[in-house]
Amino acid sequence: MKTDNQLTTVAKDVYDSILKKKQPQLRIPLRSLNNIKYDAKDGYFELLGKFKLRTLTAATAKTFAQTLRMMALSKQIIKQDDIATKREAYYVSKNWGDARFQEQVESDTVMDDVEAMFMVNREQLGFIPEEKGGAVAGKLIVIDRDEDGKDLKIDCTKFGSGAYSIPTSVEHLKFETKAKFILAIETAGMFQRLLKHNYWKKANCIIISMGGVPTRACRRFIRRLSDDKNIPVYVFADADFYGMLNIYRTLKVGSGNASHINEYFCVPKAKFIGVTPQDIVDYKLPTHPLKEIDIKRAKDGLKNDPFVQHYKEWQKALQQQIKMKVRAEQQAFSKFGLNFVIEKYLPEKLKTPKTWLP
Repeated sequence: MKTDNQLTTVAKDVYDSILKKKQPQLRIPLRSLNNIKYDAKDGYFELLGKFKLRTLTAATAKTFAQTLRMMALSKQIIKQDDIATKREAYYVSKNWGDARFQEQVESDTVMDDVEAMFMVNREQLGFIPEEKGGAVAGKLIVIDRDEDGKDLKIDCTKFGSGAYSIPTSVEHLKFETKAKFILAIETAGMFQRLLKHNYWKKANCIIISMGGVPTRACRRFIRRLSDDKNIPVYVFADADFYGMLNIYRTLKVGSGNASHINEYFCVPKAKFIGVTPQDIVDYKLPTHPLKEIDIKRAKDGLKNDPFVQHYKEWQKALQQQIKMKVRAEQQAFSKFGLNFVIEKYLPEKLKTPKTWLP
């Protein structure tokens, strides 16, 4: 009910301003890399304190109305104890007359603004993502609730050739495990290979498929599991700047756009075990040439990303790969055999922490 009350309070402030013939305003945090800081002690991107004011004027009338309508939709959803996907929220707006959204990107942006205004995650506003949260296999029992509210134990070793799917909301989950570590994997294909050969059994671990940039539910699941059971998180991604600066960086410290909630959705304990630029050299991996957009992403990271600027190890790795002008995928190890990753690469990596990146 806290979020419900916050929505009501802000709406009342707008209403009272109008009655007083004053221009109503909405105060929204700026969510970008130039309004965040990174403190390794805290372990995540934090807001510096810059805000933008959305004032009702002739030029901003539509956006202002859309923001209020999104707030009203959220209040309705919370009151009815219901949910709406981001796509459904976009289509609901088709009933809003001149305030309707033309494209979902507009709807998503306003939803993000509302989320930031109240410093909550969108699930607390009743909105959920379309995408899956991630897949899990290995030595873990997830304790969920059944329809009667009773504990329901889910054994992640008992899904045969399948895996446990992370739900959109994970706050109520509890865990039982004696696993030594969590291995978060970028691609679904590599996850399936490790699952097929029961790598989690050999290594006494939990494997999680992130499926690219991990969803908030996936990040929160990994964070809660890691904190609750005090087990480390190792990330296995492609040796490219997207894998490093989007997938891994987002998992470890969050993003500029979600800086108001990074504290809850990042995994500060995470370590990048590979694929590293040095792995390309050491294992003589097959590669692909870097594109200009790849090099630009790396240079932007070196110049503007507080996370990269904090760690000399990351600066060195990015500069090394820029000079090499190539990238490599997880699957490149198949050159040496389909199961080279399981039989040689991962065992060697886990024994040599000095080769990991922070």
